[in-house]
Amino acid sequence: MKITKLVATALCLGLATPAFADGSHIHSHSGDKILRADGHAPIGVMGDHRHAAGEIMFSYRFMRMNMEGNRIGTTDVSPLQIATTVPNRFFGQPMQPPTLRVVPTEMTMDMHMFGAMYAPNNRVTLMAMLPYITKEMDHLTFAGPAGPGVLGGFRTKSEGFGDVKVSALIGLWEGQNSSVHANLGLSLPTGSTSETDDILTPLNTRPTVRLPYAMQLGSGTYDVLPGITFMGRSGNLGYGAQLTGVFRLGSDNGYTLGNEVKANVWGSVQPAPWISLSGRLEAITLDDISGIDPFIRGPVQTADPNNYGGDIVTAYFGVNTIVQSGALRGHRFAVEFGMPVYQDLNGPQMKREWTLIAGWQKAF
Repeated sequence: MKITKLVATALCLGLATPAFADGSHIHSHSGDKILRADGHAPIGVMGDHRHAAGEIMFSYRFMRMNMEGNRIGTTDVSPLQIATTVPNRFFGQPMQPPTLRVVPTEMTMDMHMFGAMYAPNNRVTLMAMLPYITKEMDHLTFAGPAGPGVLGGFRTKSEGFGDVKVSALIGLWEGQNSSVHANLGLSLPTGSTSETDDILTPLNTRPTVRLPYAMQLGSGTYDVLPGITFMGRSGNLGYGAQLTGVFRLGSDNGYTLGNEVKANVWGSVQPAPWISLSGRLEAITLDDISGIDPFIRGPVQTADPNNYGGDIVTAYFGVNTIVQSGALRGHRFAVEFGMPVYQDLNGPQMKREWTLIAGWQKAF
C-alpha cells in the first residue's frame, strides 16, 4: 500500500474517532431559524451531508482543472527530454519511432456538474449527479524518428456528458453537533470512450485517431463508489473528514481505468452565520490502467496505460456563503481554489497546476 493511502486513512480515522465520544449532533437545513454557512462541507467535497425527511436539494458546480508541464515520479522533465529519451512502447509497429515524439504540454478540463438530492426519511438521502465535460490538450510534435527538431503543435478536444453517478448517504451515528454517514454509490458508464480528433504526427501527417484515455469522457465501466463521511462543529469552528473509493468492475475496449482512494480533511471558521472560510487537504492514490485499447496507440505518453496514476496531495482554500433573507434565502454560493503540494506520478505524466471549483446549492 502506498504512503499516501496510509496517510489519508489515518487522517480520516484520526478526525472521526473523537466524534463518537462527543455526544453531539449537526443539522443545518433551510428550515432552521438561523441558516449556517458551515452546515455543508467545502464545495469540492461531494456527498458530505444528509437532509431531513422529504427535503430536496438541487446543485450546480463548475470545476476547472489546469495541468501544465510533465513529471516522472517527483522529477520534472522537459518535452525535449521526453522526445529523445523516453521509449515508445509501440516501437516496431508501422510508423512508430523508438521514442515519444509527441509530447503534451498543457491540458484544461472544465466540468459542469448537475446534482439532485432527496431524503425519503431522516436516515437516508439519495443523490444523483450528471457531469458535462470539456477537455482540451496542447501538444508539441518533434520531427522524424529522432533529433531535437520541433515540427509544430496541435490541440485536441473532447466534449460531452460523462458518467452518471447515483448514491445513497446512510446515517450511522448522530450527536448534538456531529454525525457520521456511509456513502454507497455506483457510477454508470454513460460517458463516451471513443472520442476522436485530428493530430500532427512526426511524419507531418494529420490523421483522425481515437484520443488517448485522458481525453475520453467516461470510464467505460460500472464503478462502485464506497465511502464514509464525518462532520462536526464546535461553536463557530467546523471540521470534517471523508474517505472514498472508486473500484472498477469489468473492462471496456480491452482496458480498465485504475482504482482510486481519496481522503479529504477540512476545517472552517464562521465569522458570521452567512459566511464561513475553509481550508481543505485532499490526498489521492490512483492506480495505472490495466489492459490496453487496441485503437489507442502512438508515440505519445498518454497512449501508454502505464503512464497513469500516482499520488497527489492538494491544498484548498474556500468560501461558503448562504443568503439569510429575501427572495434568495437559503441559496448557497461557494468557491474553492486548490494547488498541489505533492505529486508523485507514474510518468511521464502532466502535472496538476491548479483547480477552481464554484457552486450553487438550494434545499426545498
